[in-house]
Amino acid sequence: MSMTATAGRARADPHHIGVVIEHPGPASKRIVTAYGFWVFLLSDIVMFSCFFAAYAVLSGQTAGGPKGSEIFEQGNVAIETVCLLLSSFTCGMASIAADVRNRFWFYLGMAVTCVLGVIFLVIEFREFADLVARGYGPSRSAFLTAFFSLVGCHGLHVTAGVLWLLTMMAQVFAKGFRADVLRRMMCFALFWHALDIIWVGVFSVVYLLGSGV
Repeated sequence: MSMTATAGRARADPHHIGVVIEHPGPASKRIVTAYGFWVFLLSDIVMFSCFFAAYAVLSGQTAGGPKGSEIFEQGNVAIETVCLLLSSFTCGMASIAADVRNRFWFYLGMAVTCVLGVIFLVIEFREFADLVARGYGPSRSAFLTAFFSLVGCHGLHVTAGVLWLLTMMAQVFAKGFRADVLRRMMCFALFWHALDIIWVGVFSVVYLLGSGV
């Protein structure tokens, strides 16, 4: 082995342990984007944690009004939960289709995700409208204020997710599976799955525990 090669190896592996230390360049845009979006999601989860904490404190403050067990319709909540869980699966399928550049399965997965999200929103809107019509609006008691705030905030996030979904479909139609479009799709998928996880918490804390009170 020549002295030049030995010197080069020594610089790369100064202790001669057989492990070459490499120094890669800056992270790719996909990694930087994902990292930044995870920071946003964590801040969103902190906000929802505050709503959950407020609901836990105020859930018994009914001011003579109805309790959760008197107003929650478990059938509708079950349908909402199934729709959102299935939409998480179809969103994942759309993400896989985007990675392999398959337009048909991408559009199909996103369309089904959109329909399931809209069904979820319609059921939730009808629940809110029915409660308000019965005089059980957010101003009726601290419990209902916390309920409308927590569940309504999640509903607003789902609404934003549906609009984002339609935007992603339009961008793929207009621009194809470009790198920047795929990065936005990755962020959308993270956002939608996070909403699914938060809903599991809402379903468990608000509806399941609330129905037993």
